[in-house]
Amino acid sequence: MNKLFKLSSFALAVVLLASCGLRRGPQGDLVGVDDRPDYNAQEIPYGMVPCPGGTFHMGQADQDIAASMANLNKQVTISGFYMDETEITNNEYRQFIQVMVQDSIDVLGEEFVMTQLYPDTTVWVKDFTYHMGDPLMEYYFSHPAFDDYPVVGVDWFAAKYFSDWRTKLKNQANEEDGRAPMPKFRLPSEAEWEYAARGGRDMSVFPWGGPYLRNGKGCLLANFKPGRGDYYSDGFVYTAPVAQYFPNDFGLYDMAGNVAEWCEDAYYDASVPVVWDLNPVYNDDNEPRKVVRGGSWKDIAYFLETGTRNFEYQDSARSFIGFRNAMIYLGRSSGREFR
Repeated sequence: MNKLFKLSSFALAVVLLASCGLRRGPQGDLVGVDDRPDYNAQEIPYGMVPCPGGTFHMGQADQDIAASMANLNKQVTISGFYMDETEITNNEYRQFIQVMVQDSIDVLGEEFVMTQLYPDTTVWVKDFTYHMGDPLMEYYFSHPAFDDYPVVGVDWFAAKYFSDWRTKLKNQANEEDGRAPMPKFRLPSEAEWEYAARGGRDMSVFPWGGPYLRNGKGCLLANFKPGRGDYYSDGFVYTAPVAQYFPNDFGLYDMAGNVAEWCEDAYYDASVPVVWDLNPVYNDDNEPRKVVRGGSWKDIAYFLETGTRNFEYQDSARSFIGFRNAMIYLGRSSGREFR
């Protein structure tokens, strides 16, 4: 009985291989399988810009004023990827909320959608003591005047839900058109974020390259807190609409200031020497602190530096933290694919 079973299994395996697993060409050559989606080259996702792969020195580019010893210099190689040209805006995030409310409320529940994914507008009041944040709490996410401003009040988990939804949205359209699926939209790793912020300028202090905060005409180059209590000299008291300042050499806007941005990594003071030097990322599900980078409208210049590390708790939503997505490039890593 056992021999009979083995023979039957072998015969079935031969039939399966002959019928669907192996296709022979005219001369009996191995030529692959049929019905594969068309794929010539990866398209540049809408709203994203290419960041060619390369090697850079990750870490503090200026004095470690806080003496944190949390970002010592280390040479790191990054594969090519795409990153959102700007931070995710209120109106872009509103599309996500509307779809979640309409299509997913039966699965996730109304309470989950509204409390976990909807931006916490009360952050404008809760984040600061004795501060009149009520107008922003009422209007910042709801009023069309703020449609092109970066979304805030979104914790790390909500940013990841948004990324998953965006992936499904894009790949449903690709499937309907008979195109190959795109790689996942996701939060950038901390190393990717720093590499992108430098824009190809190794050891640059700020995304625009130089160590100065003003250009030759005396204009501030980012939305931040340039003095003691001076929030207006850069042109905006709170956040600014995205892309109001010059982009860096990769074409990325607001990689310093406006809002700080969630990264994929868990925060660990000594992660830089621990992680690998090729596409590093520090994952730790038991660490509730997640990396945020770039500084914000309420921060001093130190937090805008490309090498300054910071963190926030993963379930905390803030009026000064937003996010943008990244996507890996599938193909050659020479950088020519981005030209």
